[in-house]
Amino acid sequence: MMMKKASTYNRAQKTNKIGFAVVGLGSIAQSSVLPAFEHCKRAKLVALVGRDSKETAKLAKKLKVRSHYSSAEYAACLNNSEVAAVYIATPQGEHEHLTIQAAKAGKHVLCEKPLAATVKQSAAMLDACRANGVLLMTAYRKYYEPSALYLKQLIQSGKLGRIDVIHTAFSELHTPGKSLLWLLNAKAAGGGPLMDLGVYCVNTTRWLVEEDPVEVIAQSWVNDSDRFKEVEEGISFRLRFASGLIVQGSSSYGAAPSSFIYVQGSKGWASLSPAFPFEEERQLVAKIGTRQTVRTFKLIDEFAPEIDAFASAIQGGSGVKPDGVQGHRDMTIIDAIYQSAKKKQSVTIIYDSER
Repeated sequence: MMMKKASTYNRAQKTNKIGFAVVGLGSIAQSSVLPAFEHCKRAKLVALVGRDSKETAKLAKKLKVRSHYSSAEYAACLNNSEVAAVYIATPQGEHEHLTIQAAKAGKHVLCEKPLAATVKQSAAMLDACRANGVLLMTAYRKYYEPSALYLKQLIQSGKLGRIDVIHTAFSELHTPGKSLLWLLNAKAAGGGPLMDLGVYCVNTTRWLVEEDPVEVIAQSWVNDSDRFKEVEEGISFRLRFASGLIVQGSSSYGAAPSSFIYVQGSKGWASLSPAFPFEEERQLVAKIGTRQTVRTFKLIDEFAPEIDAFASAIQGGSGVKPDGVQGHRDMTIIDAIYQSAKKKQSVTIIYDSER
């Protein structure tokens, strides 16, 4: 009898959608996160939290979301029984306190990348979620995006042979009066293009090969010192892995928008471009021996799959991928990249064994 009740409960739990509150209603939330809930099968949007209470109320009415709060009313949002999880879409400098507050209220957290502005902050987020028994997921779209999944399968299948080198880059032109100003604020952003864009290069490459780098050497630069006073304008880095793999990456706010991943193997090569933005079709070109393959991947909603995956984990249907540990590990690597650029020498990457 007890087993029958538990089984019935589990089936009901899996069919009921998980209620989310979206915290932070900036460009990424309004262009991508909020619309994604219309395509979710396991998650539903039940609350909004924004800086401007009037604008938040207006948006809630437009989206037919019953509950809405100002940033100062975040505690009230967390007290809402309909809210089981929060999607944090604020600047990364705010991620720590928003996550810890949610964890203490027993709410699960899906947090935009990078996980925090500093490695110390991401560690505190991990600890808070563990201590309060809630799930923490880092919002990396690539884990659920078809072209990246195809490339990973190609690498893991061994068809490309031994992978010695991966080249990757992600750059955008930060334009005064058009681009987000907070991205140049060290406290809010934690750094420049490495934090905003290069984090994709770091996370995606190590996810593709299922290995973490052990050493880095990096160099940063600033051409426009009037604007880039607090963060780098561009940065390049070389990650060394224990297997012998080298990842050569770069990111810049002073270049035309571009991104790619180029994988060189002993049996073949594969190239994905554009690799990271979600507004363009992607093309993957691979050559193994004499056979060349070209595949085009159409535009899809890349946010709904990750939201649904997190909702599934809350329901007990799967583990969290990528979890907060992966986000914290990326912060550790990024911190080492910045240390190397500052010291102008190679730096050994030391991971926190407790996290």
